[in-house]
Amino acid sequence: MDVLLLAIESVLTMLLLMGTGYYLSARKWFTTENYGLIAKLVTNFALPANMLYFILTDFSRSKLIHLAPGLIIPIASILITMFISFGAVRLLKVKDGRKGTFSSMFFNSNSIFIGVPLNFALFGPESLPFVLLYYFANTFFFWTLGVQMISKDGLYYDASQNSFSSGLKKILNPPLIGFLLALILLLLNVKLPSFLMSYFEYSGSLVTPLSMLFIGISIFFTGITSIKFSKDMVGILLGRFVIAPGIMALLVWFLPIPLLMKQVFIMQAAMPVMTNAPVVAKVYKADSKYAALMVTVSTIASLFIAPIWMLIIQLID
Repeated sequence: MDVLLLAIESVLTMLLLMGTGYYLSARKWFTTENYGLIAKLVTNFALPANMLYFILTDFSRSKLIHLAPGLIIPIASILITMFISFGAVRLLKVKDGRKGTFSSMFFNSNSIFIGVPLNFALFGPESLPFVLLYYFANTFFFWTLGVQMISKDGLYYDASQNSFSSGLKKILNPPLIGFLLALILLLLNVKLPSFLMSYFEYSGSLVTPLSMLFIGISIFFTGITSIKFSKDMVGILLGRFVIAPGIMALLVWFLPIPLLMKQVFIMQAAMPVMTNAPVVAKVYKADSKYAALMVTVSTIASLFIAPIWMLIIQLID
């Protein structure tokens, strides 16, 4: 019961931050012209700092090398889910301007903001290495393929200009550069000065509150009364809460790996839509309101879905 309450509290905190963004927009603190600055601040400044601090603080070179083989499992699971998302786009007839965003939200999960506290509550600090393994795979795929897909939904996307250099520029975005830089520093055993790590810590701590505020703002400008469920919205919920964790469960069920790794991977795969999706959509002039709505709906839905998967993983041995 304590675990369930802690999971609910984590989700409620996110919803309160979204509500704050919604309220401040209603008070005209933000307009359709200026709130895009939050997306740029998160993507180009706070997230790279967050990557550097998180990886260099919670990982070590020896731990990374020891756990590296385990990366194959979340990589395989995410790739399979991604290919299923392409079929879902056709089956559900997702409209143009949403197809890439749909797929990105379908196969990427909120593995940090909700996944970390939930797994800590369920399994304790010993779950951290496995939590971070999934985070590695999820982060890499979101900031490469996921961002590329969302960018194709953008208003200014031009397929004729989709050269190798322009594609590489989209893939090598600031968060991914921060992620790769952190891995290089980690593998080289480079220790950054404490004042620099503190700077990354303070800067990176902006990611969650600003992302949640942005989602609340986006929902306000969408118009809460105009929200209607569609087939593609249901498809994303099925992808996040049924297909992704179901595939992971099938992959790990018979593998000779630690039980804790199996359980953590399944719970990470069952998390809601990644909170950075609407931020990236805004930066690339894609449908950020649609992405923000799906973050909100899936986060609320996780209140009811997470306990079900908690019960299911108890059956795994």
